[in-house]
Amino acid sequence: MSEQLLHLVFGGKVKDPTGLEFENTDELDIVGIYPNYKEAKNAWKGASQAKVDDALTKYVVVHLHRLLEPETK
Repeated sequence: MSEQLLHLVFGGKVKDPTGLEFENTDELDIVGIYPNYKEAKNAWKGASQAKVDDALTKYVVVHLHRLLEPETK
């Protein structure tokens, strides 16, 4: 069994497509929390592709395990 490394996937409309400042944090789309990067990346990919025609909608993967335990990978 591999080590659990939690990842959060979320997204929403950004003010500038080159940045990460979201227009309205109340309207963020929380896709989910995943036990590893592979599953998080698949979820990110699906959410991103669903909004591919909207240049101002951006999804990201956050490495929660790095926030919870900074000494881990």
